[in-house]
Amino acid sequence: MKIAFDNSYAALPAQMFTPQLPTPVAAPAIFARNDALAAVLGIDLHAPDAAQIFAGNHIPAGASPIATVYAGHQFGHWNPQLGDGRAILLGEVVGSDGIRRDIQLKGAGPTPYSRSGDGRAWLGPVMREYLVSEAMAALGVPTTRALAAVTTGEDVYRETRLPGAIITRVAQSHIRVGTFQFFAARKDVDALRALTDHVIARHYPQADGPAALLDAVIARSARLIARWMGLGFIHGVMNTDNVSIAGETIDYGPCAFVDDFAHGAVFSAIDQQGRYAYGNQPQIGAWNMAQFATALIPLMADRDRAVQDFTAAVQGFAPIYAHAWLQVFAAKLGIADPTPEDAALVTDLLNLMAQDGADFTATFAALSDGQARDQFIDHDAFDVWATRWRARQSPQAAEIMAGANPRVIARNHQVEAAIAAGVSGDFAPFDALLAAVTQPYTDNAAFSRPPSRDERVTRTFCGT
Repeated sequence: MKIAFDNSYAALPAQMFTPQLPTPVAAPAIFARNDALAAVLGIDLHAPDAAQIFAGNHIPAGASPIATVYAGHQFGHWNPQLGDGRAILLGEVVGSDGIRRDIQLKGAGPTPYSRSGDGRAWLGPVMREYLVSEAMAALGVPTTRALAAVTTGEDVYRETRLPGAIITRVAQSHIRVGTFQFFAARKDVDALRALTDHVIARHYPQADGPAALLDAVIARSARLIARWMGLGFIHGVMNTDNVSIAGETIDYGPCAFVDDFAHGAVFSAIDQQGRYAYGNQPQIGAWNMAQFATALIPLMADRDRAVQDFTAAVQGFAPIYAHAWLQVFAAKLGIADPTPEDAALVTDLLNLMAQDGADFTATFAALSDGQARDQFIDHDAFDVWATRWRARQSPQAAEIMAGANPRVIARNHQVEAAIAAGVSGDFAPFDALLAAVTQPYTDNAAFSRPPSRDERVTRTFCGT
């Protein structure tokens, strides 16, 4: 296999990463390939040595394997050093579309940042990340991508012995808010400046300095979270080390799509206080941007003025988010040109859904079909709301809604069923679910139904 690496992060100051080879595995076998993405990257996933490369057993020419360092606020608590504890960045590729992307092996063995962990991943989280990240891509949400996934022929140990796996993750970069925090906390202004220059050149070439970079990242992050909200998506671990500077959804750990809607819906088993509940995500997004702003302050000549300017920039997150949120939900209701008053229409619907425990995805799909009344217990309340809604719909409402309301998402119970089958060696359910979630606007009776009461999944896990 030939990969046209063009590595730039590995050319940055040495304190930003550690050269690190993957730890070889016993018997790698590919069980998932993303041929469409591979074509953009100029990679042949069917080459004879593909499994060996994507397991980390063979390092292709031109690769520069590294583990990157970063810090972060985890559930609001500062951790001064984190880093790639089970992920190794092979290098970067400029695709046929002109976009530079990282190619990273996740689950490739221990690194200096593993913090006594084994550096491995078991099959379940690899399958979940593959399915959900590709589902998000098909839904048009900025996201990391899955290029390939392999089983390793080795077991890993969590609560019990489980089959090991490695996912090849592709991202516009793996630079995080926590990457900036790491160097700011150490007062390493030279490294912080080099990182800032790299990010501007790579992701925001229109930005003319740290202040403009902050504005751009805030805007991109606010719009990303608005997209999540419109899908009922809950990230689960919005720590600053899981916030991409590129504005992509990254680190699909205990993520989930909500079924019966609730503003306070939480699935992550580690989010005991509901910090990252569905309805809290916008506020957490703004909080994370405040941490990014703080990390940029050392670069500014007039720091007192920078604090004032950056505070104003972070306060700008809310109106950017509100505008994007309204655009997202207006489309779901078939409103082409929303006005500020339409926010109440959306909020009232969500409150009705929460009151009656209506399924998020099924309700919006039913609105597209004119059959949403049956999703509610209180028919009279829905009828009152629907009268207001129909008065606001655009003439092209059906077309707008068809492109805004998916029929198929990566539902928790279906993901778990695919994982259970995969652990037993049967990947047919995974393949079928992947095919369905990557065609999200196509009716698919087998995958569009909400879970029964017995099928509901109420807790999801990171897998570390």
